[in-house]
Amino acid sequence: MNPKRLLYLYFSAVALLLVIGVGIVGFMLIEKYSLIEAFYMTMITVSTVGFEEVRQLSQEGMIFTSFLIIISFGVFAYFITNSTKFMMDGEFRLYLKKRKMEKDLKNLKQHVIVCGFGRNGRQAVIELLLHNEKTLVIEKDAELVENDSNSEILKNKNFRFVQGDAVQEDFLFKAKISDAKALITTLPSDADNLFIVLTARQLNSSLTIISRASEDHSDIKLKRAGATNVIMPDKIGGSRMAILVAQPDIVEFLDSILIGSGIDVNLVEIQCREIDAAMMNKTISELNIRKISGANLIGIKRADNTFVYNPSVDIRLTAEDKLFVIGSSDQVGKLKWILTGNN
Repeated sequence: MNPKRLLYLYFSAVALLLVIGVGIVGFMLIEKYSLIEAFYMTMITVSTVGFEEVRQLSQEGMIFTSFLIIISFGVFAYFITNSTKFMMDGEFRLYLKKRKMEKDLKNLKQHVIVCGFGRNGRQAVIELLLHNEKTLVIEKDAELVENDSNSEILKNKNFRFVQGDAVQEDFLFKAKISDAKALITTLPSDADNLFIVLTARQLNSSLTIISRASEDHSDIKLKRAGATNVIMPDKIGGSRMAILVAQPDIVEFLDSILIGSGIDVNLVEIQCREIDAAMMNKTISELNIRKISGANLIGIKRADNTFVYNPSVDIRLTAEDKLFVIGSSDQVGKLKWILTGNN
């Protein structure tokens, strides 16, 4: 919300109330009106409606009323202008949404905290919302978020915003870091990201932490501090450009799966610990994933963090494994439904 706009609205409202108060007191003292009569006379004067007076005014009352009209006309117009802008420009809607967000924070769990709403942070938010993840942004510059060109972010029911400096521990507490499932820090300063990673890891030992890094060797320090993964946008960008020259179709194919919109293809991971006990300790051949769902199993992450690509049908699954499956939304949904024992 624009703080200046809100300040103007408050100032104009206070000025209007002050004029109304002066009008009520003046009519009560000069014309000996009752409180209700004085209030009525003040309101029809300030609003310039022009209804008939309660009773004939004295000369002093006429002079007072004339000055009240002159003063109140500008103040009333100023208040109407600011309140109209507040409503028409969407400020009021944003104000209500912000209040609602603050109430929602009390029950927020299993969400993703994004520190910083710059280029990297904003893109991370967009992708998280596309995957229906509950996302909370911590950003010092409120206007950077509230004036974002992508209005769909602000309208998304899974989006929440906390104004503040993520380096300060208080704002991580406000973002309910103890109940979060992941944190992404995208601040431009590696030192700030390092501090956030250290603090976040202390506050939530099971948190998945993804950090941005700009300088060489910062990735090592960040991982030592507790980051689960470290992303270096400059290096990734250079590698991506080179691969687009050497193998452009492969890159475009993977992009269409991972970040393509409007394409009903999903690459998802399934935790084996979530699979029904009756399905555990079976081989891939016995599960027959392709036949029962139409989806394809393209990889496995084993308990020792090693990856198995294009796994053999003889591999037997354990509760610590993760499956990487590709398929349409219906196929993936059907597979999860069957594996969890809801068939």
